[in-house]
Amino acid sequence: MVSTFSIIAIVTTLIVSTLLPLIFAIIWCVKNKGKKTISALLLGALGFFVMQIVIRTPILSLISQTDGFLDFVSSNYVLYCLILAFTAALFEVIARYGVAKILRKDLSFERSFAAGLGHGGIESIIIIGMTYISNLVLSFMINTNTFDLIVEQTSTQGINASNLTAVKEQLIGTNPSTFLLGGFERILTITIHIGLTVLVWYFVKHKKDIIGILICLLAHFAVDFVGGFVQGLATDYLGNVISLTTSYIIIYSFLAVIAVASVMFIVKIRKKWNLK
Repeated sequence: MVSTFSIIAIVTTLIVSTLLPLIFAIIWCVKNKGKKTISALLLGALGFFVMQIVIRTPILSLISQTDGFLDFVSSNYVLYCLILAFTAALFEVIARYGVAKILRKDLSFERSFAAGLGHGGIESIIIIGMTYISNLVLSFMINTNTFDLIVEQTSTQGINASNLTAVKEQLIGTNPSTFLLGGFERILTITIHIGLTVLVWYFVKHKKDIIGILICLLAHFAVDFVGGFVQGLATDYLGNVISLTTSYIIIYSFLAVIAVASVMFIVKIRKKWNLK
């Protein structure tokens, strides 16, 4: 059985990752009615969707299916983290910059914030929201024995059901706090996404495109690389030098610091937005 606390944690993260961004987006657009924030919000979301979901993710999926991929990762984990972090940063800075250039005739702070919210919000809904909807459905199936019937039918048909069994064991064995971390992470990452988008827009507005692109690229790269690298320290890839709990503490503390810095930057840059 998946515990009640786990289900509550899954529902909480589901709300945080899906409804919260939508509610915040509605509030921001209503509050800034007449400032063309809706178009910026939608283009911000579209930019992420095209660059990450339509282009980058399928490419990475194809590469991961090639012969020798797992051997490459296990032998070159740090390089693997570098590649993932750089490509994520590159594709997403292209998305941010592209939206800023499309809307260059009206680069207001309100629109930059909306674009960042759209970028981070759609990522949250697609990556975390969809995953947690699946987790919730599977949890109810497990608790009503429907899942076991599917496993039994699968085995009867001569199909290996080990993957299904592994999913069940993982959902039952996962600590509720781990499910909650997904929601906490989304709050932090959406904040960071807004900060990075505001940064790019600010420099585009002041005709310093290259500087904005480079700063955003490096900042995004650093955030993604640290997460992947520290996580690797708690696995066989990098020798299990720290525990999984320690890796979580380091990663989320780091994200929290960057999120706070993003908020401080957003507040400061808003005051300077129209200054030359």
